[in-house]
Amino acid sequence: MSGSMKPLLIHPRAAKDARDIAALYAEVSDELRDMFWKEIDDAIDSIERFPERHHYDPSGRRRSNLKRFPYHILFEERLLHNRVMVIRHHHRDPGYGLRRI
Repeated sequence: MSGSMKPLLIHPRAAKDARDIAALYAEVSDELRDMFWKEIDDAIDSIERFPERHHYDPSGRRRSNLKRFPYHILFEERLLHNRVMVIRHHHRDPGYGLRRI
């Protein structure tokens, strides 16, 4: 494990991104929705524990790809904490969510 773990904050709009995506999967099945939430939980845990293991996106933020879903999480490393900024589809406009502060 890396040195001391910084707190991980989640931008309110990133939380909404996740809820919106989960709602789409829930229209297919509860099982698919639950699988999506498990992937998000696993990715958040990895970001929190090992932020340095995630590669940089062209935006300058670190990126964590979900394993079974075509989505990724972009997060910023900050001095006192790390912050999830956006959860988006791999083929979504690459500028989506980058203006969030």
